[in-house]
Amino acid sequence: MMNISLLSNELEAFIEYISVTRALSKKSVEAYKGDLLSIENELQTPLINLDSNSVLQCLSRYENKRTLNRKLSAINAFFDFCHKSNFSEEKTKYKFAKIPKLLPRFLSYKEIQNSLSLIDRSSWLGLRDYALIMFLFASGTRISECLALRREDMEDGWLHVRHAKGEKERVVPIARVALEAINAYLVEKPKDHEYIWCNYKGNSLSRISAYKITQKYLGVSPHVLRHSYATSLITGGADLRVVQELLGHASLLTTQIYTHIQKQDLKETVDVCHPLA
Repeated sequence: MMNISLLSNELEAFIEYISVTRALSKKSVEAYKGDLLSIENELQTPLINLDSNSVLQCLSRYENKRTLNRKLSAINAFFDFCHKSNFSEEKTKYKFAKIPKLLPRFLSYKEIQNSLSLIDRSSWLGLRDYALIMFLFASGTRISECLALRREDMEDGWLHVRHAKGEKERVVPIARVALEAINAYLVEKPKDHEYIWCNYKGNSLSRISAYKITQKYLGVSPHVLRHSYATSLITGGADLRVVQELLGHASLLTTQIYTHIQKQDLKETVDVCHPLA
C-alpha cells in the first residue's frame, strides 16, 4: 500500500513546479497536493498510471459540482504538466461539470448608505464598524486583505494591498471619504496596534468578527461588499480590465461575471423607459 505521506515521483515533480516555477501561494500548493494525493491513496496507484475510468469513478462520489470541478482542475493541471515534461505521451484533459451561472449578490450604494446612517458613531467601536464597511465598499478588498491592513499600506489616497490572494500585490485608489472614516476611527481607538482593525480587547479583528459586523448592519457577508464595489464600477461604465486589475483577479474570466449584471441593468432600464417595452 502507498504511504499517505509519500508522493509519486511525478506528483512530487508537479508540486515542485507549482511551488517554485509558478510560485503559487502556500495554500494553493497544499490544496493541489491534498486533492491529488487523496486520489493516489484511494486508488493505491500513482496518478500517472491511472486510466480515465478509474479517475472518474473515484470522483463520482462528489455530488457538489464545485468541489468536483476543483478536483478536476487539479488533475488537469497535473496531466498537462506531465505531458509537457514528457512524463506522458497522451495529453489527458477532463471536462468540467456544468454549473449554472449565478449572479453574485450585491448591494446598491443607497442600501449601504442607509445602513451606514444607522451606526452609532459616538463610541470608537461604532467608528470602527462605520469605517470597516466604508473601507470594504471603497476598496473592493477581500476580507483577508482588509484585516491585514496596516497604516503604512495607505498613502496619498492609494491603498497598497500587500497580502493579496496568490501573493500578488496590487495598488488601488481609495475614496477620500473612506480614508476620513478610518482616520476618525484611529484617533479614537484606545490602543495602538500593528493592524488597523481591532476588536474591543485591542487585538486583531478576526474574520468571524468582521462577518458579524457586516451581518449586523447590512445582513450580508463582507464579500458582498466586494461584489458591490465591482458592480458599481461596471454599471458606472468602467472597463472590464480595469476592474480586473482593481479586484486582483488573475483571469478576466473571473471578472466577466459582472457583465451579466450590466446586461441585467440595461434590460431593466429599457423595460422601464422604452415605450415599446
